Amino acid sequence: MSNSKKYRMDMCHGSLFKQIFVFSLPLMGTNLMSLMFHASDLIVLGQFASKEVRTAATAAVGATSALYILFVIFFSGFSAGVNAIAARYVGAKDDRKVALTVHSSVALGLYGGIVFMILGILLARSALRWMGTPDDVIDKATIYLQIYSIGLPFAVLYMIGAALLRAIGDTKRPLWYITVAGIVNVLLNLFFVTVCKMDAAGVAIATKISTVLSAVLVLRALCLSDGAMRLNFRKLHFHWETLKEILWIGVPAGFQGALYTVSNIFIQSSVNSLGSAAMAGNAAVQNLEGLVNVPSNGYYQTAMSFAGQNLGGKKYKRVVRSAFVCLLYAVVSLMFSGGLVLLFGRQLVGLYNPDPTVVSWGMERLTVMMSTYFLCGISDTIAGVLRGLGYSIVPTFTTIMGTCVFRIIWVVAVFPQNKSLGNLVLSYPISWTMIAACNGLLLFFVFRKMLRQGRDERHLRLTLQQ
Repeated sequence: MSNSKKYRMDMCHGSLFKQIFVFSLPLMGTNLMSLMFHASDLIVLGQFASKEVRTAATAAVGATSALYILFVIFFSGFSAGVNAIAARYVGAKDDRKVALTVHSSVALGLYGGIVFMILGILLARSALRWMGTPDDVIDKATIYLQIYSIGLPFAVLYMIGAALLRAIGDTKRPLWYITVAGIVNVLLNLFFVTVCKMDAAGVAIATKISTVLSAVLVLRALCLSDGAMRLNFRKLHFHWETLKEILWIGVPAGFQGALYTVSNIFIQSSVNSLGSAAMAGNAAVQNLEGLVNVPSNGYYQTAMSFAGQNLGGKKYKRVVRSAFVCLLYAVVSLMFSGGLVLLFGRQLVGLYNPDPTVVSWGMERLTVMMSTYFLCGISDTIAGVLRGLGYSIVPTFTTIMGTCVFRIIWVVAVFPQNKSLGNLVLSYPISWTMIAACNGLLLFFVFRKMLRQGRDERHLRLTLQQ
């Protein structure tokens, strides 16, 4: 067996409970390690930066979160399109289109990442000013965001490379690569903060060095792959027919994510109005939410990969079964992880910043979010199935209405009546419920149409055999 083939998984055959469990665990580990990049920035600053700059530095990193996510989120959506299309062609055993998907997606990721890098460097301070970032935070936040932007092309290439590996069932190697990069990130954070006496700029440099390492490792894996998944930089080009298929799924997903981030910017602006202690507490809990969100994001990507590969293999009933298995795993894991974080909430927030005022602010957000996060898992998993099946426009519209329009209305109309962090984030579970209901109804009709198509195809085959 070749070195690359041993990492592959045939998602069209075998026990779904076992395959989804085996596939999703490394994927969640990868997502967890990705989050630890930002979490380690906050933890190292909160524990080891000098007392004079500790709160300002952690608030600066937190203030940039909505903006740097805006840079990355489009390509996260784009990588969803890459994963869905590549998985479909892998399931259909169409090697030519798999190869075209690999080279078109990496080319667009490279050039797009450079464009976003330039925008991030040039517009960092203006964007932070627009968000109302306080004067005692904005200088450090600007430096952090500009340094972060320099590494965006590598972050994008890692996401696309990992999406391509997931399409063949390989979730192990992306985990190994991000783990190595994460260890390097923590060590460099400690070096820059404790030895070089740097704060926000130091952890930003550490993160970018680690991001470059993870991108190099995943691209190397593609270059050494066998068959259609093999990446050859000389063949990088835009194959427009394949690119249109990727963009049909990826652009709506990326656009949705970008608008989701816009709503988060409005929410971050409201948090900023509560002061630097609230900003620091909010930033700490956002990172904890990211950890709890690992199963939600993991089963979103798992559902998309299994739906895509089984659709390509015309295993329609298996698509439906895989969706329900992913939903079950997502709800159980999120209720467990959310309950655990809620139980040890004060201690966990204190790891980021031991200031009692910061912890008190953080607990306002944590109580609401941790008790309802399983709703996010339901919403995300349904969206993953739909995108794996090639449906992206309608779920994008429903998600935009829920996460963007509804939350902005909440910030403008409801938050001013009770200016507390808990009231502000109550908009999240309400919007998750709305989105899950709308997309779930769409998925019901998609499944019914797909199963009818499967029956028609079987009837046609039997007729031809007779």
